Amino acid sequence: MKNAQAKDRYTYRVTWSPEDEEYAGVCIEFPSLSWLAESPEAALAGIRRVVADSVQEMEQNGEPIPDALAEKHYSGEFRVRIPAEVHRALAIKAAEEGISMNRLVSAKLTAQ
Repeated sequence: MKNAQAKDRYTYRVTWSPEDEEYAGVCIEFPSLSWLAESPEAALAGIRRVVADSVQEMEQNGEPIPDALAEKHYSGEFRVRIPAEVHRALAIKAAEEGISMNRLVSAKLTAQ
């Protein structure tokens, strides 16, 4: 991630900020940074400049540079702690549907 194009691989978002009455550009990998502007395009351009400047400064100081989310490897596994009664209800529902609990929970997480 230590090159001039690294900023282009980060996850940027632009949203309207009612409090500021401007568009706010943010970068998910750099949660402390933001940029306000009158247009979405200017907010995006601004946050990209701020991130590029931050990456350059971090490189000069020998600090670790955050990896872009899009470039991270995800295993497809994570653990979730739930109350025992919810676990039981999910196990029963999965059994009733004739599918694994993993498949049931995956379907529920991806349903929109």
